[in-house]
Amino acid sequence: MRKLLTEIIGRAPDLEVLGCAQDPLVALDMIQALNPDVLTLDVEMPRMDGLEFLEQLMKLRPLPVVMISSQTARGSETTLKALELGALDYVTKPNAGSKALLQDFADEVRDKIRAVRGAHLRRPSPPAVAARKATPLVGAPSRLINDGLIAIGASTGGTEAIKEVIMRLPAAVPGIVMVQHMPEAFTPSFAKRLDSLGAVRVIEAQGGERIRPGHAYLAPGHSHLTVKRSGTVWVTELTKSEPVNRHRPAVDVLFNSVAREVGKTAIGIILTGMGKDGAAGMQAMRQAGAWTIGQDQESCVVYGMPREAAMIGAVSEVASLGNIAERLMLRLK
Repeated sequence: MRKLLTEIIGRAPDLEVLGCAQDPLVALDMIQALNPDVLTLDVEMPRMDGLEFLEQLMKLRPLPVVMISSQTARGSETTLKALELGALDYVTKPNAGSKALLQDFADEVRDKIRAVRGAHLRRPSPPAVAARKATPLVGAPSRLINDGLIAIGASTGGTEAIKEVIMRLPAAVPGIVMVQHMPEAFTPSFAKRLDSLGAVRVIEAQGGERIRPGHAYLAPGHSHLTVKRSGTVWVTELTKSEPVNRHRPAVDVLFNSVAREVGKTAIGIILTGMGKDGAAGMQAMRQAGAWTIGQDQESCVVYGMPREAAMIGAVSEVASLGNIAERLMLRLK
């Protein structure tokens, strides 16, 4: 894997491999000597657990880290923990397959290194708290609790950003539908982790669920998530149609369905992430009368998706990550 990554990164004219370490103890010395802009880190290494190494690194010499993860349930749990400890993004190791799959992996590695190079480094998250503690409402909730719907989209840095928003919301919120760009092996673990943190119940969408207030439905990593009106309620739908903006699930697919089916009683939130996925869909939501919120540049890990949305006039207001939940609740007064 070290040899493969060296070859992949070395082929890019704008990237250079400064060093390659076989274990964390060697890596610590090399980081001090070579002062790299980005570190790729495999958790499965000898002599020191990768998570322990990452925790030490973020205290001693913080720098952008892209995790190299296995496509397993255990790999997903470890990667999510690494993101809590301060890693900014991850790529999953390719399984044995075609040259096309290897090329996709190579493109993803290079794109994510470029995205986090010079990215905003945040403080690691505090340990997850299992107890459910509802955040007090900001003002009295309106009928939108039952009649409205919240749609959230995110990519690079989004696991921690979504967590920050969800943890601050009380149970008395409209139903929430969410897309986070991540593999299908990761979304069940991510949904469970979110579900353990606050008053909002979070599940990985299976398709056909009635969207209920106080519940959040995360798109599975293998399918697009959309919403559809069924009588007096909205339900989730999953489709395995072609990727949009190179992603499945795609934020644009979700936002466009919310614009069509929900319209002015919806609220859209676009969070940190590279690329432009979600910008066009958020514009459709705003044109349909929905209120839309974009994360600000200062609090984004990568100011890509929110910037693209703001540039085309799709954002009703801009807010820092720490204030998005409060701004959302003010819209529900």
